Amino acid sequence: MGFDREALREAVKIHGRVIRVVIAAIKGSSPREVGAAMLVWENGQSGTIGGGTLEFQAAEAARSQAASIRQTHHALGPDMGQCCGGAVTLLSEVYDVKAVEQLNDTIIARSASGGDMPLSVKRLLAQARGQGVKPDPQLIDGWMVEPVHEPTRNLWIWGAGHVGRALVDVLSPLPDLAITWVDTGPERFPDVIPSGVTPVPAAKPAELVRHAPRDAEHLVLTYSHNLDLELCNRLLLHDFRFAGLIGSATKWARFRSRLAALGHTPEQIGRITCPIGDPALGKHPQMIAVGVAAQILRPARQNERKKDLSA
Repeated sequence: MGFDREALREAVKIHGRVIRVVIAAIKGSSPREVGAAMLVWENGQSGTIGGGTLEFQAAEAARSQAASIRQTHHALGPDMGQCCGGAVTLLSEVYDVKAVEQLNDTIIARSASGGDMPLSVKRLLAQARGQGVKPDPQLIDGWMVEPVHEPTRNLWIWGAGHVGRALVDVLSPLPDLAITWVDTGPERFPDVIPSGVTPVPAAKPAELVRHAPRDAEHLVLTYSHNLDLELCNRLLLHDFRFAGLIGSATKWARFRSRLAALGHTPEQIGRITCPIGDPALGKHPQMIAVGVAAQILRPARQNERKKDLSA
């Protein structure tokens, strides 16, 4: 994880003054890792630094914070009675629209106590930029360094019906997914779209397949079997990292036959996963979404399953 600039920008847009609290350093056992952060505003918060009492007290302190930046140290056992037994250093920073606009670099480095940037931080930044490798979040010589977070996985969800909406609700809070959500018209989407989700209404959704990155992941669950089939056909002609199709074993048997008739080999067709999810959880849209989410978040298990099916 890194500095989620988009989430911060969205929170400031909605709530005005927002305090970002990040774990800057840990010693011993800690409920969360360095870089874990939460956003706090007058009547609410998002994200988590974990720890129950730690998070509650940090949020309360953030709401009354006057300084633009503050560093605090917390011994979890002696100070808060928590079982972790370690200690954490927190950095709390106040942001408004102007402050967010100044976050225009790919690595955010700032002093926790004022002063010029030390040589150790300059070297770290130069090395990271020179090698094109983002540094881990860390507190070094009084400066907090965090790479700006960018999603690492492109997920395309085809269909905004009950299951599509449930999937977006489950998956959109996850930081590593950039979700593109496609359906046939704007009226198919809910009024409120979660942050990080790009809705794309298109009269002919299958025409958009060619615009998807070739390493994207796809979940096909439209209202039309004919559209599902065309999307599968276009995806096989295009390429993808993962493609999953909602449906029964009977539906998939028919699709395999039709895709073969369109010229796709059994090996190519076998790249599509159908059914998706966990049938044991039931057919309620949210239960389907939970099963599908668990499936796509375990890519190693996907590969193992593919090998078993082809054996």
